[in-house]
Amino acid sequence: MFILVKRLFMKAIHIDPDIRKAQTPPTDFYTSAEYFQTSKSAVFASSWQYVCDVNTLSAPQTVYPFEFLDSFLPEPLLMSTDQQGQTRCLSNVCTHRGKILVEQAGKSRQISCGYHGRCFRLDGSFKSMPCFEQVEDFPTEKDNLQTYSTDHFAGLQFCSLNPAFSFKEWIQPVQDRLGWLPLDQLKFVESASKDYEVQAHWALYCDNYLEGFHIPFVHPALNNAIEFDEYFYETFPFANLQVGIAKEGEPAFDLPRDSPDYGKRIYAYYFFMYPNIMLNFYPWGLSLNLVKPISKEKTRVEFKTYVFPEVALDPANHALDETELEDEAVVESVQKGLKGTAYTRGRYAPEMEINVHHFHRLLFDQINQNL
Repeated sequence: MFILVKRLFMKAIHIDPDIRKAQTPPTDFYTSAEYFQTSKSAVFASSWQYVCDVNTLSAPQTVYPFEFLDSFLPEPLLMSTDQQGQTRCLSNVCTHRGKILVEQAGKSRQISCGYHGRCFRLDGSFKSMPCFEQVEDFPTEKDNLQTYSTDHFAGLQFCSLNPAFSFKEWIQPVQDRLGWLPLDQLKFVESASKDYEVQAHWALYCDNYLEGFHIPFVHPALNNAIEFDEYFYETFPFANLQVGIAKEGEPAFDLPRDSPDYGKRIYAYYFFMYPNIMLNFYPWGLSLNLVKPISKEKTRVEFKTYVFPEVALDPANHALDETELEDEAVVESVQKGLKGTAYTRGRYAPEMEINVHHFHRLLFDQINQNL
């Protein structure tokens, strides 16, 4: 009975491909526990997620345990780097009785279970097990650790449980646009990095990020730094881009002649990597934003700051808190508004909410397939 009720309640949500005709998602998507739970398997299990910095895994014979999406989708995983420098993403669960294998990151010549002594090589293959001499048809492929897809870009390591699209296809728009930057030289700055907890649905936070429409109304400092009338948008198969143009006196990229933006004073490239990662490139470096669902009304947003070598601008002096708190306030206000009965669905501004519409099309294409 429960399954029947759940399926009747969770109707497919249609987002018209013509933005001029389309309606925004209904309030049910942002307020119901059913849609929130469905997004785990429908959206996030097939997504690419940030794991750690590549240099964390650079030393041979290194293991690094983590959970795929913390408490939201806590698949126990580990990254391992073998003697030859090959990095893999493996299950962190012993194939004997299910114990977590690696509890702490560090050096290791093999992966050993602290429960009954089963051992695995750093490529995940079964190595040894005491007292199993009489077991028939052993070992088999099921005794190896499961492997998962992994790749890296700009010194950032990513993985996926079951990718719906290739890493190359996902990241290619960023590489094509900004491959001329010294991305492999970005350096993490912990003092300029911070986590925030937002009392709102994760997709509301993404919706807000995906348009510059609200900038004059919500972000006065940012509005004073960019030419709002020249702000523009682009979409790709599994990502989209917003580009801000700097006003005179504001920092801007020194673009190469072969850049499609050559001749423009680019203040920032804001890349949204579906479904929940932001790669914000500035002349000084990168602000990596990870939007992690906690509950249907709570989201953690992790801001990680990376700088290029010898930058003239210190990102720690930027109004990170000011802009983020402004966004938090408006998103939390929307979450409260959606609990009312007067509002059900809205419409899109065709020139200003292109990327929001693009995000919703991707999102409900996946969710509807799982209903």
